[in-house]
Amino acid sequence: MVIIKSAAEIEEMKKANQIVAMVLQDLEEFIKPGLTTAAIDQRAEALIRGEGAVPSFKGYGHPPFPASVCISINEAVVHGIPSEKIVIKDGDIVSVDCGAYIDGWHGDAARTFIIGEVDDKVRELVEVTEQAFWEGFQQAVPGNRLGDISAAIQKKAESHGFGVVRELTGHGIGRDMHEEPNVLNYGRAGRGLRLQPGMVLAVEPMITLGSKKVRLLDDNWTIVTADGKQASHYENTFAITEDGPIILTALP
Repeated sequence: MVIIKSAAEIEEMKKANQIVAMVLQDLEEFIKPGLTTAAIDQRAEALIRGEGAVPSFKGYGHPPFPASVCISINEAVVHGIPSEKIVIKDGDIVSVDCGAYIDGWHGDAARTFIIGEVDDKVRELVEVTEQAFWEGFQQAVPGNRLGDISAAIQKKAESHGFGVVRELTGHGIGRDMHEEPNVLNYGRAGRGLRLQPGMVLAVEPMITLGSKKVRLLDDNWTIVTADGKQASHYENTFAITEDGPIILTALP
């Protein structure tokens, strides 16, 4: 069941989402070659808890996720587990997925950061993944359908020759981290659930440099590209209103 939020509830959700936005903005400046992903996770957790929130991801799922943010490097698409053994290098692309929970509401967003110099095609991948989100976002208006968001994301990514991961989706969000509906990053315009005011969605294109196929590592969390090529991830939480969609994971 899709849970429709009132205007007052959407306003309440901004706090958690603004904390997420603040953390991601901070990490963009913080992440540098030589840092371990564990150090990045520790900073993110301190920032979240410093705002009176708790990390949404810590202890989530089966097996319980052991960290506060997901940090996925290069061929890792999503759900990378931070570690003292993983060190950021020049030329990496680093995806950070962050969630925060406060006052009964969750916030969720992700960014892929370019560290140092990368190939032009890898830079294009990161840029197009973000652009694909915004193409989908523009379709999130009352009266449209979920497929309009999905098709717009797919069209943008595939027009640049990139792969669109099928096994992972965006989602509704609110008092639970993952609510209905699932939001695919591929699909047909004009199909699916009708969009209406009060829906709050976390839409997150996961786009690959090569094949769209992925596999799960033995840690039962990290998902990587099957061909070992880079992947990029971009996500925001937004609410659909009578006047169109508004980003919640943005700083005030």
